[in-house]
Amino acid sequence: MITLHGFAASNYYNLVKHVLLYKQLPFQENLLYGGSDELLAISPAGKVPAITTADGLYLSESSVICDFIEETYPATPLYPENAGERAVVRQIMKIAELYFELPSRRFIPYVFSGAEIPELVKGEVRQVLNRGVTALSRLCQFSPWIAGEQLTMADIYVYYVNTIVSTFGSSQLEWDILAEVPGMKEWNDAMSQSVISQNVEADRLINKTEFMQKVQAQVKAAKAK
Repeated sequence: MITLHGFAASNYYNLVKHVLLYKQLPFQENLLYGGSDELLAISPAGKVPAITTADGLYLSESSVICDFIEETYPATPLYPENAGERAVVRQIMKIAELYFELPSRRFIPYVFSGAEIPELVKGEVRQVLNRGVTALSRLCQFSPWIAGEQLTMADIYVYYVNTIVSTFGSSQLEWDILAEVPGMKEWNDAMSQSVISQNVEADRLINKTEFMQKVQAQVKAAKAK
């Protein structure tokens, strides 16, 4: 059985959890926060999520984990059969990560510490996000799924990328970023209504208070140094 390590406040943890639930795979969860010795033993960079298997394999990095799950459990596929179509799905995932999620993530330390975000940083983030908007507008189909008629890994991946974009990018820039990509807001709303998405979100809300307490303790300790 797969054990999923991490915490439900993490969008990438929830991404992997969604994939496991979609494929109806048995798994168990192990609550771990970044920087713990237990996590470092299974995740070389100390990042969540990580998974371990009954035969002693351990993996980190969400895209690597998702590909492992897909290749090991090919039933209920999340990638198209055609190699070119699979590449397009991965291209959408990579662009969303590099030009949507990562720039929006730059705001997180400022938000958690209560520090003012410099206008220079806001300008840099907006510039990268604009590249993401342009690229995803060209690539995404939303007919009805992000890459066409079949729900793919890109749908799950981008949905959880968008939680960071909406929570930090849009809020700090006062910019409805998802609305800039034609069809994305409607698709995102539809994704949020699935039973799996709602169950994952319920677990995230349960973990939110404990996670915020951890963050606040870390900020307080950093200020005390």
